Amino acid sequence: MLSACATPHIVETTKLNDNQLTCEQIKSEIAEAKKFEQEARAERKVTGKNVAAALFFIPALFATYANTEEAIDAAKERQEKLTNLYNKKQCG
Repeated sequence: MLSACATPHIVETTKLNDNQLTCEQIKSEIAEAKKFEQEARAERKVTGKNVAAALFFIPALFATYANTEEAIDAAKERQEKLTNLYNKKQCG
């Protein structure tokens, strides 16, 4: 039953090698973080999986929401940190 819950990927907001990234790599990392944010937002929408979780296991619905919120927040924070790094390196 718990496997029916949404489990979007929660990105690391900072990676050890971030400062060594090139401008193009930073842009790629920002795009990837945006993709993860979009996927997490999609998990929040009403789907058959979410409806089933709500019908059979109400706490699973709350876990799904909390998990997607954490994934969205992490992706947004990653994007912000990378954008700051991009600007600091005077890319673009």
